[in-house]
Amino acid sequence: MRRPSPLRRACTALVSTVVAVSALGGCTADADPAPDPTGTATGTASVAASTPTPTEPLLTAGPDTSSAVGRLVEGFPTDLVTVPADAEVLVSSARPPDAAGLREISLNLRSPQDAAALLDGVRATVLAAGFSETAGTAAEPGLAAQAAFSRSEGQEIVIVGVLDRDGVRTLTLGGRVRTAP
Repeated sequence: MRRPSPLRRACTALVSTVVAVSALGGCTADADPAPDPTGTATGTASVAASTPTPTEPLLTAGPDTSSAVGRLVEGFPTDLVTVPADAEVLVSSARPPDAAGLREISLNLRSPQDAAALLDGVRATVLAAGFSETAGTAAEPGLAAQAAFSRSEGQEIVIVGVLDRDGVRTLTLGGRVRTAP
């Protein structure tokens, strides 16, 4: 069973929180539990005061500097993963290194290149960086290509999948890597 990428887990958690807060926030109902015999409504709905109340923020107080939409985030290891010249970066992330010096990275991009060429581009740079390709990686159903790479006895991993739909390929890459400071 394949684990969801860190970015997918974070997005799922964020969407769930936003949906829950949207469903609960803003309105309260003060209804009379006994029905009115005349048939008129006795319940009232009150809208929360327009003055903001201090609450714990759903997102961090500052901007998220570890991800970017439409570009490579600062600190993304371009020496390890190069973006094809004709590609459109959809989203990227590069978390700060943990205590072991490992950082989680992810990249989604769109390209007119064929699936094999996209995968070969990633393969060339990660193999040159000392990663080994995991043998026998079969593409998940619906993917045109998929590969997995590891180094440092499996502490570092890079997983790549390419979706081919309507003449455009979408590459998704996720991993945990050690990068130079």
